[in-house]
Amino acid sequence: MDLLVLLSWACIVFTVGMFSTGLTDLKKMRSTKSSDNIQFLPFLTTCLNNLGWLYYGMLKTDGTVILVNVIGACLQLLYIISYCHYTKDKRRVMSQSLTAAGVLAAGWLYFCMLLPQGDARLAQLGLTCSVVTVCMYASPLTDLVGIVRSGNLECLSFPLTVATFFTSTSWVLYGLQLDDYYIMLPNTPGIFTSLIRLFLFWRFSSSGGTSPAYKPLKI
Repeated sequence: MDLLVLLSWACIVFTVGMFSTGLTDLKKMRSTKSSDNIQFLPFLTTCLNNLGWLYYGMLKTDGTVILVNVIGACLQLLYIISYCHYTKDKRRVMSQSLTAAGVLAAGWLYFCMLLPQGDARLAQLGLTCSVVTVCMYASPLTDLVGIVRSGNLECLSFPLTVATFFTSTSWVLYGLQLDDYYIMLPNTPGIFTSLIRLFLFWRFSSSGGTSPAYKPLKI
């Protein structure tokens, strides 16, 4: 099998697996009829990121990028709708959703209407998506500082950490094969943040610190 085809399938399987970890939150919301202790913004920002990369894949006619982000966007929309249904703070959730819709509309206007078609549009869209992806990978770093100080791993998900590591690695290798730095570079931080999390799991579980049970993903 061609290496690029193999990496393409790896990106699809690992990324869909990573997006599917949100099904545990969905199951929790359905069983408790509540969205307590579940964050809404990660679903919203991931959906926006999926839609950005989906457009990037369409401009590049990259079937792998398109398929992964169609599935990702659909899953995030499912999580968002479920969260809106079960949350008690509907005003805050609606406000954040409308803000995201405004950002999406402004992005569509800029990239589709103001920028000329061709390499300039593709380059600016790739740069924007890359910056958003890096910010999403870097956002948990503040939580990691707190974990180092407390030794409490309860806010970390082991399945999500493993899924993120394999997802980031597969996309970096895929980007290298395509010589696409917009795919390769933003996924590199995901490898390092995942390795840091795995080290924390090893460090604090082996030292007898407070750590969560490594529960498998239940759907």
